[in-house]
Amino acid sequence: MPDRHRPSRRDLIAGAAALTAATPALLHAATPAAPPSLKGRTVLITGCSSGFGRVGALLYAQLGAKVIATMRNLPRPEAESLAAEAAKEKLDLHIVEIDVTDDASVASGTARALDLAGGRIDTLINNAGIGITGPVEVQDMEATKLIFDTNVLGIQRMLRALLPQMREGKGGQIFNISSQLGRVIVPGGGHYSATKFAVEALSEQMAYELVPHGIDVTVIQPGGYPTKVWVNRNAYTGALKDRSDPALLAAYDPFTRGMGTEDGSGRSADPADVPRAIAEIMAMPPGQRPLRRAVHPGAKPQEPINRVSAEVQLAWLGGGRLGPLVKAVHD
Repeated sequence: MPDRHRPSRRDLIAGAAALTAATPALLHAATPAAPPSLKGRTVLITGCSSGFGRVGALLYAQLGAKVIATMRNLPRPEAESLAAEAAKEKLDLHIVEIDVTDDASVASGTARALDLAGGRIDTLINNAGIGITGPVEVQDMEATKLIFDTNVLGIQRMLRALLPQMREGKGGQIFNISSQLGRVIVPGGGHYSATKFAVEALSEQMAYELVPHGIDVTVIQPGGYPTKVWVNRNAYTGALKDRSDPALLAAYDPFTRGMGTEDGSGRSADPADVPRAIAEIMAMPPGQRPLRRAVHPGAKPQEPINRVSAEVQLAWLGGGRLGPLVKAVHD
């Protein structure tokens, strides 16, 4: 559990031992805490047409943030309905087109977002992502390139577009949406875990590197939620199955039998869990935010791996020249 008495990252870098005077707070008390205020924050989110992105865009704006909600293929009905809901509540929410797989779209979209934000975006939520299921051998290069381009290279494009102004401002916050499947693996899941493992590694490395710049990085690891991701996943997976060799599909039965037909049924958890967790972390003091947060009311099989990973990093690098960076993130 995060301790508000521990030194900030910049204190650790400087070798200071002073502690803050704040009273310790239980972040997960039995009674619900009052919603945090995000007044003064400017948040850009990718993938806001549905799911965690759409719910989050409205929540952060309701909590007082200026929100830049981005999605691809504008105009589209999802953008119109989001804009209408924001207007009804008089929220400071703006919709901008960004396709994270397209360099030009990222460049123009982030420039537009920075203009709307007065030149300063302090929080980036990399939420856009896709899934394509099926055994590894069944994943042709079209499917492989698409999922890595979206889930991994899309994040890299957004980071390179927005990190310069965060570094110049000597602060900021990045959330990368991973998955419990970024730590554990289910056979037949395609390259989804491979991309999310990459997101986990990219995020942790970046967290160390950004300590001197005062920029926090948090990986969000959701479990399964009933969002539109299942509809989109089935479209991609169904197309892959249609163009696959029947003999190859038969070789991997039963993993291929249900490709393109999964609907996420049986999942009843509230998708707002994820934006609420992000808002809670966003409101924490800089330098005291967790590197990872598992989010789901059910099983969280990744948590033991998260703990062991942190222990290994501290044991391996904590005593050397990189120790202050590693300790700042994990202690």
